[in-house]
Amino acid sequence: MRIKLEKQHYQWGMTAFLVICAGLALFFIIHRFDDVKGAGSLFVQVLSPFIYGLVMAYLLCPVYNWTVSRFYRLLNRGSRKFRHDMTFSKAIGSIVSLAVLVIVITGVIWMIIPGLIDSIVNVVDLIPSAMTTLSEWVNVTFRNIPVAKETMDEWISYFTQFAMDFAKEKILPGTESIAIGISTTIIGAVGAVMDFFIGIIICMYFLNIKDTLAAQARKVIVAFCKEETAQEILEGAAYTNRTFGGFINGKIIDSIIIGVICFLFMSLFGWEYTLLISCIIGITNIIPFFGPFIGAIPSALLLLMVNPMHAVYFLIFILLLQQFDGNILGPKILGDTTGLASFWVLFSILVGGGLFGFVGMVLGVPVFAVIYAYCSRGVNRRLKKKGFSDNLSDYRVDRYRTGERRKKDKDDTGIE
Repeated sequence: MRIKLEKQHYQWGMTAFLVICAGLALFFIIHRFDDVKGAGSLFVQVLSPFIYGLVMAYLLCPVYNWTVSRFYRLLNRGSRKFRHDMTFSKAIGSIVSLAVLVIVITGVIWMIIPGLIDSIVNVVDLIPSAMTTLSEWVNVTFRNIPVAKETMDEWISYFTQFAMDFAKEKILPGTESIAIGISTTIIGAVGAVMDFFIGIIICMYFLNIKDTLAAQARKVIVAFCKEETAQEILEGAAYTNRTFGGFINGKIIDSIIIGVICFLFMSLFGWEYTLLISCIIGITNIIPFFGPFIGAIPSALLLLMVNPMHAVYFLIFILLLQQFDGNILGPKILGDTTGLASFWVLFSILVGGGLFGFVGMVLGVPVFAVIYAYCSRGVNRRLKKKGFSDNLSDYRVDRYRTGERRKKDKDDTGIE
């Protein structure tokens, strides 16, 4: 007897085959995670110039689009018609974007880095005398509290002895390995600089062809997907772009403002390491939720070695500054770009930071926001197909008013 295979049979077979392949791939990734991670690191290293270029292009995209649109309208104002209007506008947009990038890089190199190096050198030179100053401050402050004074003296002695032992046992015997490590770091830094400059070239190319690439992507999606599926994919891509763009650009602007405020306030009161600490506060502020604490702890320790009271005042200032940022400045700039509750923000930061470090902590929130939006959309669609409500309040169990509802039902029906 000949078995006739229908189209759905082929679809079931292909689905089963893909499920088996996915299961085998997941099994291989779990049991050979180190090899997979190494292959991923090599892949990222090879694509580093493209990654740098795409990141810079994404950040410069608003500047490029604004410049191109303004010059295009300027060239076509009134009855005039410039023959190569779009080509000329894109050239001007590329030049302006490159100028903005060069200004930012130059500002970082000539304004921030020398100050950071001087601050770090001063910190290293200050450590011996700082420990003595801190010990004297402890003796004066806790002279009427013998137990606290003894504990603080033990901590200071332990830290000083630990630093001396570490220098004698680890740093001095390992000078050869340190030299090799420094050489390797310098070679890696040179390679990173080369990748960065290649990335600038890629960034300029990508800015000028991004519309063509977007059109090609839409063409492929429409060609291989159903109309409804293609529309959903395009809407999802637009939502992803809005979420990432709004969050990243807004967070960068917010962190720059916080760093400037910190610099002005510390300069006004004459606190030490103004530029170094302001950079730390501004950079770590990019990380949601934990950023203020991550930046405040090392900054306070720097001030503690010079003037303990300045460290106390600084912590109070940071607490007030982050309240201002979290309740006033941040919502004004970011708005509700992610739509996530505080619990999910905390969850995404912890998971992203645990998996991918600093980058994971920064990008974990928008990535999880996109995943959360897709999952919510899928759940709501299935509920509608089943004829159920997709309103969350219809599924909420209000345990605080359960007794009131039972009493009301009993009064209305006479049945408990």
